[in-house]
Amino acid sequence: MGESGKEVKIQYYVLFPNHEAGIKLYRLLKAQGIRTQISPTPRAASKCCGISLLVKDELLLDDIRKCIEENEIEIIDIVALEVDINRTRDRYC
Repeated sequence: MGESGKEVKIQYYVLFPNHEAGIKLYRLLKAQGIRTQISPTPRAASKCCGISLLVKDELLLDDIRKCIEENEIEIIDIVALEVDINRTRDRYC
């Protein structure tokens, strides 16, 4: 629970030095049935390459790390961030 008493939801982002590494990992994980999503890299996570892989299930992280290691994919880090959805952001009416 967060400070406001609400449940805090965490998402994980795999950060890459370049988009080729991100696409390669995405394809390998997809072939293994591991669900991730290509996402813009959140500024709160890094100012690195423009794409990251979004992982919504913490239980998948060990399998993802194993795939990264086995395939020698270069990553910068795996970062945990609180879900920050503001449905009124950029609303003008």
